[in-house]
Amino acid sequence: MTEAWARLFQGRPAWLSVIMLFCAYMTFIYLPWDFVWKPVAVDQEAWFGVVLTGWAAKATEPLHWAIYAAGTYGLYRMRAWMWPWASLYVLQIAIGMFVWQLLDDRGRGWPMGVVAALPFLVLSVMLWRARPLFARPTGAAEA
Repeated sequence: MTEAWARLFQGRPAWLSVIMLFCAYMTFIYLPWDFVWKPVAVDQEAWFGVVLTGWAAKATEPLHWAIYAAGTYGLYRMRAWMWPWASLYVLQIAIGMFVWQLLDDRGRGWPMGVVAALPFLVLSVMLWRARPLFARPTGAAEA
């Protein structure tokens, strides 16, 4: 079992393995629960900082599910098509975090928008710079 775990994380930096695990969690645990069992009345999805609720949220949920499933597979196999898409998606999250702070009643304005967006902006740059890692299959990609 230990060897199988080692192979799972082989061929990518630890930070990319963490992102892969997050994508897998979203794909196999959170989004199935969110889509199937979460009541429509309390469902929310955010796109570019605009929060959708109810049936609008439920209708766009499969797109999030597909994105995380693609991220799980793409990071597991270190597929070349993950660059630049992973970076651009995380950049979209950074923009969304900033916009959400401006639009949402619970938001605290642009200073908190910068604070909320900054970690995702840094991660987006890291993914953008990781192009060489996606240029060749390594580790799990060969399995």
